[in-house]
Amino acid sequence: MVHGGTGLIQTPTSRMLSDGDLIASYTDNDEYRFMSATIQLFPWMQTTVRYTDVRTQLYSQVDTFSGNQTLKDKGIDVKFRLLKESSYFPELSVGFRDFGGTGFFESEFIGLSKQVGKIDFHLNMGWGYLGTDNNISNPLCELKDTFCHRPLGYTGNGGKIDYQRFFKGTTSIFGGIEYQTPWQPLRLKLEYEGNNYVTDRAGQLSQDSKWNIGAAYLWNGFDFSVNYQRGNTIGFGVNYNFNLHTIKQVKYDRPPRDITKIKNDFNMDRVDRTRLTQDLLYQGGFAVSTSHITADTFTLYGQQTSYRDKDEAIQRVGRIIASELPESINQYKIVNTSASVPIVETVINADEFKKHAKYQTVKPDIKSTYWRQGLSQDSIDNYNPTNNSGFFTGLETFWIQTFGNPEAFYLYQAGVLLNGGYSFNGKSAISGTLKVNLFENFDKFNYTSDGGESTLPRVRTNVREYVSNRNITMENLFLHWNDRIATNLYAQVYGGYLESMYAGLGTELLYSAVDSNLSFGFDINYVQQRSYENNYELFDYKVLTGHANIYWQPEFLKDSLLTFNIGQYLARDKGVTIDFAKRFDSGIVVGAYASITNASAEDYGEGSFTKGFYLSIPFDLFSLTPAKGQAKIPWVPISRDGGQALNRPVKLRSLTSERSSFN
Repeated sequence: MVHGGTGLIQTPTSRMLSDGDLIASYTDNDEYRFMSATIQLFPWMQTTVRYTDVRTQLYSQVDTFSGNQTLKDKGIDVKFRLLKESSYFPELSVGFRDFGGTGFFESEFIGLSKQVGKIDFHLNMGWGYLGTDNNISNPLCELKDTFCHRPLGYTGNGGKIDYQRFFKGTTSIFGGIEYQTPWQPLRLKLEYEGNNYVTDRAGQLSQDSKWNIGAAYLWNGFDFSVNYQRGNTIGFGVNYNFNLHTIKQVKYDRPPRDITKIKNDFNMDRVDRTRLTQDLLYQGGFAVSTSHITADTFTLYGQQTSYRDKDEAIQRVGRIIASELPESINQYKIVNTSASVPIVETVINADEFKKHAKYQTVKPDIKSTYWRQGLSQDSIDNYNPTNNSGFFTGLETFWIQTFGNPEAFYLYQAGVLLNGGYSFNGKSAISGTLKVNLFENFDKFNYTSDGGESTLPRVRTNVREYVSNRNITMENLFLHWNDRIATNLYAQVYGGYLESMYAGLGTELLYSAVDSNLSFGFDINYVQQRSYENNYELFDYKVLTGHANIYWQPEFLKDSLLTFNIGQYLARDKGVTIDFAKRFDSGIVVGAYASITNASAEDYGEGSFTKGFYLSIPFDLFSLTPAKGQAKIPWVPISRDGGQALNRPVKLRSLTSERSSFN
């Protein structure tokens, strides 16, 4: 569909994609270019984010601000399936197009779809942009007069959802058919529109016909389309479709160790500890920090460095231990640590594990032979790491990007982050990061300070000053301590240059039980704004900021995490940030967040409140060998001063992530 999402040509339908599908689209139809991404978050929920290029309009009338760049706009759509298609009933869905922001194409619709043989029939009723032809009276007018007229659209600073406009005003019936030809890659489409294009954002468009026709050709995940719209306009597009659950990378990795022929009829004195440690690292991805052995239990402490999947990681480690240790050891404990703090332990029943791994049972099920649990007192008492002090270094790449700017649609900055420091005892350290810019086009900035009026302190809107005036900057330099202070309770204290824009000190507590659906804690910080003129000086602005933090995995939303941060932000405004994250089987996480505070839309400025989206991709999908870690790609439509939190350099939720099933 032209606007993104599932549909015919210009019109949406009630159809959904397969669970986890993502479609990246580019479409072109004379006055407009659309770039969109559509994700099927759940079988019953689909969402689309979209950039629109309006070729007939300028970004602004001020040449020094945006030159001759054409108008750009962002939009969000969402669609919910209310009834799944059956033998006798059609699929029923309700959708909301461009429901926040400037609302270029703001619409609501209710749709029915029914498959009959090779033909898919679609019938819809639309309001707003989809209902401007007004070919049917609004049935909701019969219920209440307020539904007869649609209030004014985009006003003020935008960014808000205009609930008061939903399902109001002019209404149209629209729909069409899609025919699957005998040649499997080719589909044909015919639709009747409910839009008259009189009040279009590109200007009034001529419409010689309300019928549109098109064809789509599928090839290797790409969907190429061509269409004829409004009786006078040719359009085309290309989509690429892949599934976030099933996407994977080919791996060059040795299989898990085969123990079917292993006989462990020897005593512990014959175990080669050095070889065991090396095998655990290179074949199991487990970096051993220390170990402890009793007459019947072998406990390993360390970090999993390679395998993202918890079961694969444990089973590989378990097979290596089972092949190297004597039969007298009937229990293995794998204790994952972070920053020299034990986090979670997995207990393996060695006898049962070997039976299932050797296929000596009728229905082998290795997963039934081990379990995760909180730290036992023995595991805590016997943890005595060695060589946990000394220098450490690291190297990361970074890519900062921003879309829809007045100077150019796409601006970027890329380079490396040089990390280093000294660990005093594993739990206490001094750490720092240098940011080195290697290539960028931030020199296109026409301004570095936001000139918009704001009653809030400038806590973020001068960010361009921080990212554009130097090629080498000190991102952070701070002292840090963390530890487990009680059962399921973790703490940290930190102080120094905490992020690129703030220095200060803070502390955090987190209560997190193993695999619990609920974790909670708080952080409190006293910070001062850093100067953008050099790495060390500070401005006068100081603030006390902190939040109560709640992490909830609702059982009714599979593989999802809701985070609530409630407290005071950098601009001294008070409120809550709600973050929703959905994890797919591939490890990809898609998320969205919004910060609602007591700063009014007028105080905030353009956008009305802080909001954004992000995509977190596991390194495992880019590597030919197993790898852990995630690369986070944010998309923030507009960032101003309200609802802005401190970017703390370390978060306990990340340090203790091994305790969570959402990891």
